[in-house]
Amino acid sequence: MATEMNEQTQPPEEHVFSKEEHRRILVILFALMLGMFLAALDQSIVSTALPTIAGDLHNLNELSWVVTSYLITSTISLPLWGKLGDLFGRKKFFQLSILVFLVGSILSGLSHSMVELICFRAFQGVGAGGLMVGSQAIIGDIIPPRQRGRYMGYFGIVFGLSSVLGPLAGGWFTQHVSWRWIFYINIPIGICALIAIAIVLQIPAKRVVHKIDWWGMSLLSAGVVCLILLLTWGGTQYAWTSSTIIGLGLASLILLLAFCFVELKVVEPIISLKLFNNRTFSAASAVGFVIGFTMFGSIVYLPLYLQVVHGASPTKSGLELLPMVIGMLITFVVSGQLVSRTGRYKIFPILGSAVVGLGLVALSRLGPDTVFTYAAIGMFIVGLGLGLVMQVLVVAVQNAVPHSQLGTATATATFFRSIGGAFGVAVLGDVFNNRLLHELRATLPAAQLSLVKGGSVAINPAQIRQLPIAEQTIVIDAFSHTLQTVFLFAIPFAVLAFALSWMMKEIPLRKHAHVSTEAIFDAPGEYSGL
Repeated sequence: MATEMNEQTQPPEEHVFSKEEHRRILVILFALMLGMFLAALDQSIVSTALPTIAGDLHNLNELSWVVTSYLITSTISLPLWGKLGDLFGRKKFFQLSILVFLVGSILSGLSHSMVELICFRAFQGVGAGGLMVGSQAIIGDIIPPRQRGRYMGYFGIVFGLSSVLGPLAGGWFTQHVSWRWIFYINIPIGICALIAIAIVLQIPAKRVVHKIDWWGMSLLSAGVVCLILLLTWGGTQYAWTSSTIIGLGLASLILLLAFCFVELKVVEPIISLKLFNNRTFSAASAVGFVIGFTMFGSIVYLPLYLQVVHGASPTKSGLELLPMVIGMLITFVVSGQLVSRTGRYKIFPILGSAVVGLGLVALSRLGPDTVFTYAAIGMFIVGLGLGLVMQVLVVAVQNAVPHSQLGTATATATFFRSIGGAFGVAVLGDVFNNRLLHELRATLPAAQLSLVKGGSVAINPAQIRQLPIAEQTIVIDAFSHTLQTVFLFAIPFAVLAFALSWMMKEIPLRKHAHVSTEAIFDAPGEYSGL
C-alpha cells in the first residue's frame, strides 16, 4: 500500500509523455499497427466472401470451418508466441509471425478445394496469433497502464479501419476480380510491416535461460482440436451418442487434464495456472472467453443475412456492415480515453456486455421484410458494446501481473477470447447447420432436394437468386429463420459475460512502464528484441 501511495505522489511517475516522446511512441505504434492491421483485415475481409467461397467450393456447411480453423490455430499458438517473446525477444518473433502469416495467405489464395483452404487458413492463423500477442505485449512493455488506454485507442482506430476496408475490399474482390485476392492483398501490406518493424522498433535485448513447454503445447493443441471437432460434428456428421463423438469427448477430457498436470510440473509452463490465483486475470479471461464466443459465433453470419436474406451483393454487404464498425470505433476511442483519464476500467466490460446483449436481441428479429434501417441499428448497438469490452480487458490483465509474466498473461487472456470465438463459431455453426437442413428438408419441393443431399448445402447467394420464385422464397425464409435462431442462441452468453464482469477486481492502474523511455529511444541499433 505504501509503495502504491508513493507511486501516486512521485512526479516522475505521474508525468505524461512529452511531445517528443509521444511522437516517437507513435512511430513505434505505426510499425506495430501495420502488423495488427494484417490480422484484423484478414478476419473482416473474409466475411463478405464466405458465402461465395463456400458455394464455389461446393460446401456451405463447411463455411464455419474457414473461420474456425483460423481461430483454432491462432488461439493455440498464442501462449507459445507469448512465451517465446518473453524468453528470446518480442521483435524477432513478431517479424517471424508476419512471414508465417504471409505464406499462409499465399497458400490460401491458391486453394482449389474446401479442405485445402481450411488447412492453409489454419497455417495462416499460426502467424496471426503472433501478430496479436506480439503487438499487445510490446505496447505493455513501453507504455504505462495509466496511459495505455489512450494509445490502445489507436489500435481501436486500426481495428475499425480494417473492419471498414475489409468487408468492402472482400466484397469488391469477390464481385469484380476473384475471392482469391482477399488473401493476396496481404502480401504488399506484410512487406511494408516487415520493413517498418526492422527500422523503427529498437528495444534493448534481454537474454534469459529458457525452456519451452513442448509437452504442454502439444497436449493443449490436441485437447482443443478434439473439443472443437466434437462441437462441430455433434448432431450433424455424427449423432451425439455415436462412438466418434463419445471418443472425442473422452480424448479431449484426458488430454486437457494431462495438460493441467504437466503445467503444474514444468519449470516454465506455456500457460501458468498460478495466474488464475489472480482474481482480475481470472475474471477478465472468463469475460473474454464468453464475449469472444458471442462476437465471433454470431457476427460471422451477418454477411450471410445481408447477402441471402436481404439480397445485397458482396460489395454492398460490406458497406452495410459499416454501422457495426462505426459503433465499435466510437467506443474503442472513448473507452480508451476515459480509462486513461480516470484510471478506472471495470465499468466498461459491464456496460459493454449488456449493450451487446441488447444488440443481439435486435438482430434476432431480422427477417426477409425487415427494413435495413432496423438492421443497421442492431449492428450499431452490437458494435458499441464490443468496443467497450475488448481492449479494456487487455489493459486490466497487463496491469494485474508482474513484468516477467507480461507476455504469457497477455497471450493467455487473448487465448481465452480467441478460443471462445472458436467455440462460438463451432457451436453456433452447429446450430445453423442443423436448423437450416431441417428447414430446407421440411419445405423444399422434391425437385430441389438435391441442394441438401447428403446433409450438405452447396449453393451461393447468386445461385439462390436464380431459383424459381417459389423455391427462392422458401430458401430465403429458411435462411432467415435459421439466422434468427443463431442470434437468439447467442443472447444468453452475452448475459453470462455481463454477470462475470461484476467479478473483476479493479486494481489502480500503474503509472510507470516496464521499460523506460530512455531505454526505448536511446536503444542501440543492434538490439533486436526485448
